[in-house]
Order: sequence, then structure tokens, then C-alpha cells
Amino acid sequence: MAGRRKKQEPNLLDALEDLCVEKNIAPDILIKAVEDALKAAYKKNFNQDEDSFEVELDGDNGNFHVYVLKIPVDTVEDPETEISMEDVEKNHYIIDDEDGLVRIEVTPKNFGRIAAQTAKQIVVQKLREAERGVIYDEFSNRDNDLIKGKVLRVEDGNLIVEVGKTEAILVPSEQIAGEDFQPGDMLRAYIAEVKKGGKGPQVYLSRTHPAFLRRLVEMQVPEMQEGIIEIRGLAREAGARSKLAVSSKDENVDAVGSCVGQRGVRIQPVLEELGEEKLDIVEWSAKPGVYVANALSPAKIISVAISDDDKSCRVVVPDNQLSLAIGKEGQNARLAAKLTGWKIDIKSFKQSKDDPLPPDMHEVDISDAMAVVKPRQKKSKR
Repeated sequence: MAGRRKKQEPNLLDALEDLCVEKNIAPDILIKAVEDALKAAYKKNFNQDEDSFEVELDGDNGNFHVYVLKIPVDTVEDPETEISMEDVEKNHYIIDDEDGLVRIEVTPKNFGRIAAQTAKQIVVQKLREAERGVIYDEFSNRDNDLIKGKVLRVEDGNLIVEVGKTEAILVPSEQIAGEDFQPGDMLRAYIAEVKKGGKGPQVYLSRTHPAFLRRLVEMQVPEMQEGIIEIRGLAREAGARSKLAVSSKDENVDAVGSCVGQRGVRIQPVLEELGEEKLDIVEWSAKPGVYVANALSPAKIISVAISDDDKSCRVVVPDNQLSLAIGKEGQNARLAAKLTGWKIDIKSFKQSKDDPLPPDMHEVDISDAMAVVKPRQKKSKR
């Protein structure tokens, strides 16, 4: 009768390798975790001082070994920590070149069972820590990036979003007003912050951050990815209105037109993501007057006078454009000021006639601005 085939013991290294693949953890991290676990098990069960021994995992066969560390001396005074040179030579022990210690194997016969029981929880803990480290590294490297995830649940207004192997949080203040995401919905958001916590890394998302809009536009405009077109300024009131200033390094490439695309094909996905939020894309200019005039889009501008001392300016618009230039509750003027960094005082053409220009201001040429108009002059009577 044929003899029974001996049951092959599972190889520890194979098991660790499978775990590394499954958990996306570097093998050396896991092996170190196992060695630490076995060392803790030996210390607990054999009442040994932590510095008096080592536990090593054999990289060839997956077996583990316990070594007592001893100092080679001529005359032994402390047998727990020292070994005579006579015993070293007699037993053919090797003295380590780096630390000068002798390692003597003392692996107990029943150590495998004891170690497995004690080490299990420690290994699980190390695995969790390693997984958290992998997740933290992954998302901290993606800080300031956009992600797409699925809403898992809603907790007190917070959206818990599944992104990769972790859950991210989109708090109410970072949600665009009027949006109503439900579990199962997919959403795109900006990775605003990644924090380390006791229960693992926490990823915080935002849809109101100005950079959310910046990244949305960059995704749709190849010229930005190529470095031809650059975003020079951004002012945003999420859910209501935003202004984006762009410029081109190539005079043959229209910055605003490239962002909008033919028949709006490039900007449309951005607008769909923003919902009810309006977006003005204007041309940046190194000339303050021209930049301010462009920033007040969609209003048309007659003239701009500036004061370099305090970065303030007075803008004159046609009488029928005053409310458009100021915007609802001052929003258009407020965003233009934030975009340009200039304090802006807007007056209608009629108001400007009754309000002389302050002596510290001077009119500047804005003929390069996108929307310049000249007021109608009354015909003189003959």
C-alpha cells in the first residue's frame, strides 16, 4: 500500500506575500511586523529581557529563529549576557563584525504554537497600521487633486464618499448650496486635506474650494495641460458666480476662446458640474485698467481711472449697464475686486459727469479691453 503523502505545511513567506498583494503593503513592512510580533511573544512567554535576544524570519524557507545575544569575554562574570571565548571557539560560534556579539540559536520546540497565538493580534494590528500608512501616503500625494467617488451614506449632513479603499468626508460647508446627493450617487470633489487620525487617515473633500473650479477647467483645456494657457486669477462664490482670468503664452492662441471651446464644448462639462453657478472667463492683462475692465464682464466699460497709491480705481459704465456692472447685491463688482486685487468704484456715465475725477487718479488706456464702449455724444444744434 502506498504510503500517505505527508501534508505540506503552509509556507509563511507565501502567506505573507499573498497578504502584501491583497493589502497593497510592501513585503519588508509586513515581515518586520511579524518579527516584532514573534519577539513580543517570546518575551512574554519566556520572560526574557528585550535586548537580550532577537527573532528573525528566514527569507528562504519562512521559518523563524530565536537567537540569544551574548558578549564574548575572556572571563565570564554574567552568564546571562556573556560567553567565554573558549565556548565560542569550542562551539564554532561566529562573532558579528558589526556589533561584536555572538548569536546563539535557542528556538524552543513549542515556540511555533505559542508564537502564533500571541502574535496573531499584533500582526493584525500592524497590518491595520500599514494599511493606514498606505492610504495616507496615497491621498497625501494626491492633495490638491480631483477625485470621483460614490456616496455611501449621509450622516448629519456630511456625505461619506467611497474613494478607493477608504471613506472620505464632504461636510456641509464644502457642499455647493442646492445640491442634493443621495447614497449611490457619483460625485467629483477636490481633495482639500488629508489628516492622520487614531482610527486611520481622514480625507476631507470640497466642492466649494476655488481650486475645485480651477482643476475642472484644467481638465477640459489641453492648452493648459501643455502650459500654453495659464490661469492668472480666480474668484469664487460657490453656487452663485465665479470669475476666472486666463492668459496665453502664444499670441496665436486665444486664451478665453480656448477655454470656452467651439460652441462651448469645453466649458459645458464644467458648467454642468457647477450646477446653477455662473462662470465668467476673462482675459488677464498686465495693464491694471484693462484687467479691471475685463473683470467686470459681462458689463461694458466706458473708462477706467486708477490711483497707484492705494490700488483703487473708478470705472465708468453706460447708464443702462450700472446694475449689471455692480451685480446682484454687489456680487459682480465684489468678485472683480477680488480677482484683480483693486478696489473698484463704479459709476454710471451720468453720475461721472456730476462727480469730478479725484486729483490722485488718472484715466488709463483701456482700448485693449474686451468690452469697451464710447458714450453717445449729443448732436450740436446748428
